[in-house]
Amino acid sequence: MRKLSLVAASLAGALAFGRAAAAPLDVKAIGEIDVLYRNLIDAENRHDLAAVRTMAWVSPDMLFVAKTATPAEGNWAGFWGTDVVLQHLADLYAGTFVMAPDYARVKTVGLTADVAETYAPLNISVAYAGQTPVPKPFLMIVTWVRTPAGWKMATDIALPIPPPPA
Repeated sequence: MRKLSLVAASLAGALAFGRAAAAPLDVKAIGEIDVLYRNLIDAENRHDLAAVRTMAWVSPDMLFVAKTATPAEGNWAGFWGTDVVLQHLADLYAGTFVMAPDYARVKTVGLTADVAETYAPLNISVAYAGQTPVPKPFLMIVTWVRTPAGWKMATDIALPIPPPPA
C-alpha cells in the first residue's frame, strides 16, 4: 500500500510539473506572432509608419530603446509612449533605415498567455544622427502583448553588438 501511495504521489508530482512546464502559447499563436514580426520588418523597411502604427500597442508604457539624435541626449535612450515611439521611428525613416533579420535564428516564445517575446539577430543600416548607413549587427528584442485587437508590439529594444575585442 505504501509503495502504491509513493507511486501515486510521484505520478501526481510529474503531472503537476508537466502542466507547469507547458508552453503558455500554442504553435498557432507563436506562428501568428512570427508573421506579425515579418510584417513589422517589411513595414519598417518600407518606412510605412501607418502600417507600423497598426502593430503598435497604444499605451504610455510602449517602449523603444534606440539611439538618440545627439550624444547630449544620452546617445541611447528609452522612448516611452506610442506617439513618442512613432515619432522617433518617423525620424529614423527620414534617411536610410533598413533592417535585415537572420530569419533562421529568429525565435518567438510565450512568456504568459498574453505576453510573448521575439528574439531576432539582424543587421541594421541607418543614417540617423550622423551614422554611416552600413549594415551593423544588432539584437532586436520585441515584446508583444495580446489586446482585444490582437497581438501588438509593446517594446522594441535594439541592442548594438560590439565588435570583437582586438
